[in-house]
Amino acid sequence: MDYSLDQALKWRKSDPENIKKKQDQLLKKHFRQASRNIYYQQLFKKLALNPEEITPADLNQVPLTSHQDLEADPGAFIAVSEKEQVDLALTSGTTGTPILIPYTNSDLTRLAFNEEICFRGAGLEANDRILLCVTLDRNFIAGLAYYSGAVRLGASVIRSGPGQPARQWELIKQLRPNVIIGVPSFLLKLGEWGQEKGLRPEKSAIKSLVTIGEPIRQPDYSFTPLGRKLSDIWQTRLCSSYGATELETACCECTAGKGGHIHPELLIAETIDREGNTLPSGEPGELVITTLGVQGFPLIRFRTGDIATIEETPCECGWQTPRLGPLQGRLAQRLKYKGTTLYPEMIFYILQEIEGVRAFYLEVRSSFDLSDDITVVVGLDKDFLSADRIADLLQAGLRVRPPVEIKRTAEVLAKMNQGSGSKVKRFFDYR
Repeated sequence: MDYSLDQALKWRKSDPENIKKKQDQLLKKHFRQASRNIYYQQLFKKLALNPEEITPADLNQVPLTSHQDLEADPGAFIAVSEKEQVDLALTSGTTGTPILIPYTNSDLTRLAFNEEICFRGAGLEANDRILLCVTLDRNFIAGLAYYSGAVRLGASVIRSGPGQPARQWELIKQLRPNVIIGVPSFLLKLGEWGQEKGLRPEKSAIKSLVTIGEPIRQPDYSFTPLGRKLSDIWQTRLCSSYGATELETACCECTAGKGGHIHPELLIAETIDREGNTLPSGEPGELVITTLGVQGFPLIRFRTGDIATIEETPCECGWQTPRLGPLQGRLAQRLKYKGTTLYPEMIFYILQEIEGVRAFYLEVRSSFDLSDDITVVVGLDKDFLSADRIADLLQAGLRVRPPVEIKRTAEVLAKMNQGSGSKVKRFFDYR
């Protein structure tokens, strides 16, 4: 496919019916590519399915692909030879075993195009200077995606990587970036560190923060407590992005901040209910993705496990493309506690509001009555809050009262950052 920026921008302002017609052609091509791997070869044969006959309208007749399918035999999803695999990425392993995702030259071009479109929507320009606080090493794809997209945009990139607020602030002072990309909790820590040193983040050159890995908006698009704190400290525009290594695609908010734009030439998104039925626009359900244009690891109706909505109303920015609403939780992390259904994010939002609480995580174990045993672990360095007081605040927001355990902040942070993953871990599932 010709990944032309001018054509892409025109397409996003065209009639939605024109977008669907173009997707029909792209979907047929995608099915042909998918039929080159073992998994979909066997599936198509079993279904007596002709890839040339599939349209977006009857896509939901194709069975769903799950994380378990990928983990059972990742190699069965690879659709190109080893010679064509120019970059080898690994998933983060957040929800299971890390999986090898091979990228071809075309996939890397597609990746850069994706991020360039995201940056354009978020208001970034060729003369911007970006501080990239995301790793480019350890087989993770996010840093490479952001870097290649920024280069394609024409922006300057400072490849700082994550961590070390002192070093980041030296770069902010010396090289004067006006955009930072990073995980929200780290960007908050960076801002607070600057405030403690009298550096005043709101007076820096930073005009925009692009966030990854943690939600900063609630389902109604208002800020989460974490997002609000980020906004208060930096006093700049926040744009949240959503992506996954398996998808080889990301959706980023535009300047309107009303959901991440779904790029129609790169993927088709659905939401489904618990029975697998496709849901109408605006109803929350599990996000299902069919990638378009991927050569190395094409996926059809892949269950992400994430709960969100898809909005199809025109965006305030003028783009006609559908938008992915803020994530509301993960199916694998859905909890049943004393008759109440919870998602970890519901607990995290309350903890983010408590003054002085900077680190926390959740431990979950199975209970004999088929419910979940939950322990909320909070890091505190001063004894101004008791476990009972934090439990009271949780009960006020959740209607149930999970037990709270207090530990030193350093100990909690050490567990949250354990392993070689690129994401801070807040959910420990021992069920």
